[in-house]
Amino acid sequence: MDLGLEGKTALVTGGSHGIGLATALELAREGCDLHIAARTRHRLATAVGRLQGLAVKGLAHEFDALDQDSITELIDILNENGGVDILVNNVGGGGRWGTTSLQTPLEVWAQVHQKNASVALQLTTGLLPAMLERGWGRVVTIASIHGREAGSKPWFMMAKSAEIALMKGLAVDPSLSGRGVTFNTVAPGFISIQGKDTEPSRGTPEDVASAVVFLCSVPARHINGACLVVDGGEGKAF
Repeated sequence: MDLGLEGKTALVTGGSHGIGLATALELAREGCDLHIAARTRHRLATAVGRLQGLAVKGLAHEFDALDQDSITELIDILNENGGVDILVNNVGGGGRWGTTSLQTPLEVWAQVHQKNASVALQLTTGLLPAMLERGWGRVVTIASIHGREAGSKPWFMMAKSAEIALMKGLAVDPSLSGRGVTFNTVAPGFISIQGKDTEPSRGTPEDVASAVVFLCSVPARHINGACLVVDGGEGKAF
């Protein structure tokens, strides 16, 4: 199947390892030029080297989802260079932060929300105008099955639920519908990173990346506002 992504430009946040890197590499194989944003410099350098090995343009941006200046700078840099066609909101985390609900400071709740849902909102609204102007764009946000059902700490579930709601809300916004841009979520289950867990029931970053890249494709143009679960049957929700 021709996914129609040759020549498109994509931004993948948290793109230096795990699901983000797997997604960036798969988009590169489809002919996309990549911007990857992450905190760790040496991981970024390694990731860009792998992208350039696929004969595509790969640019790295040091980026901290908890730093407002970092977010604003990334948006400005990309828009000054024409924006992007594809945004993959992959940066996130915080599921292991804190202890109990009453003992965990509200600052932790706020930071986990910022690291997941708020940065997705900021990047999406900041990069969306250029997509609308071109009449084509794809926004895919990486949430979790624990944004759809219980199973993690409440601040993490709250943040991931908010990501799913954000994508659905934008998809049904009358001011955005019919303008060539789609908004979808991918909800992974437990994913084995760097071969640390070899149980056959647990997925790999590449399993998630395949779903993300299809949602970014031209053939997926009528999929909008969906939450695609990639969990190998792990979840309990219908």
